[in-house]
Amino acid sequence: MSTFHIDRLLDTVIRQEASDLHLAVGKPPSVRMRGRLIELKTRRLEPADTTSLMKAITPERSQTELQEEGGSDFGFAYGDQDDPKNSARFRVSIFKQKGNISLVLRRIPNELMDIDVIGLPPIVKDLIRRPRGLFLVTGPTGSGKTTTLASMINHINMTMDRHIITIEDPIEYYQPHKTSIVNQREVGVDVPSFSEALRRALRQDPDVMLVGEMRDLETIEAAITAAETGHLVFGTLHTSGAASTINRIIDAFPTNQQAQIRIQLSTALMAVLSQALMKRSDVKGMVAAYEFMVVTPGIAHMIRDNKSFRIDSMIQTGKKFGMQLLDDHLWSMYEKGMISPEDMIDRAKNSEQLVEKVHRAGGQVGRMELDEAEAAPAG
Repeated sequence: MSTFHIDRLLDTVIRQEASDLHLAVGKPPSVRMRGRLIELKTRRLEPADTTSLMKAITPERSQTELQEEGGSDFGFAYGDQDDPKNSARFRVSIFKQKGNISLVLRRIPNELMDIDVIGLPPIVKDLIRRPRGLFLVTGPTGSGKTTTLASMINHINMTMDRHIITIEDPIEYYQPHKTSIVNQREVGVDVPSFSEALRRALRQDPDVMLVGEMRDLETIEAAITAAETGHLVFGTLHTSGAASTINRIIDAFPTNQQAQIRIQLSTALMAVLSQALMKRSDVKGMVAAYEFMVVTPGIAHMIRDNKSFRIDSMIQTGKKFGMQLLDDHLWSMYEKGMISPEDMIDRAKNSEQLVEKVHRAGGQVGRMELDEAEAAPAG
């Protein structure tokens, strides 16, 4: 019986430029390519295979956490880091299922991408020069939030003299010191929690802080306070859209604190960039669709007065500030032939409206006939 070698599997991921490697008992190793899962031409993995593959890359502390908690996350570098074509960093999630071990390894590209290359609105460069404020990057898992944040931190690192502290779980992109000083702290290795790291960071003379995940009330509260007290704070949330991001933050607090948090958020929040990663239909690769909100005095007023339902219309009229709604960006990418109508509809907030626009423009949405057939009552 052939033995699986983790090195060969990782080499395949790098060579094929896959985004993820999935290792699960009962299936051959699979890679995700341009959004699709593809099985490698090997035998199926046995329980002993996933256990030995896990042990080959997993630090002791994560193996202990796997036994005690049923799962663990960590990052590691593979290959000669001076040779970008044959090396990568991986973010790994190990977990138990049906008593067996499964692994998902996400490849993190070596190159830090330029803000212009990933297509962020031009105003982002001006916003991240500001000395204080909260800049949120949101979207579902796998939407490229980490890459976007890394590119913004890299831009500051190259162009300004700042002390940057990042708090990540795990560290994905390595940021070497350039014009700035960059200290990257890994939760579980360098510090026990996000909130603890944020509390300590305030005593470390930071200018810029990156909070890898604002996952609990304590961390959200600490991030808002840090932004209020004269720091530029970047954070992420698993929300889609600017209005729902604001609601999610406010809803995290007890009812009796929500009015106060609205006031704090209206002054501390600078911008919300909400993104979705799309498969390109014109060339090989992926492209990010963005919703972008800059907090103007009008939007600050909406946050304070609990009128987040009016934020979308204010984004629509805020084009001169570089603002845009997700559906408008999806439509412009569809018109340029960059994405398929089906993918556009899948990611849209108001899919019915975009289906109508496609039909008015003389186009077709492949799945519409199927959807209508499913919706029809049985005869």
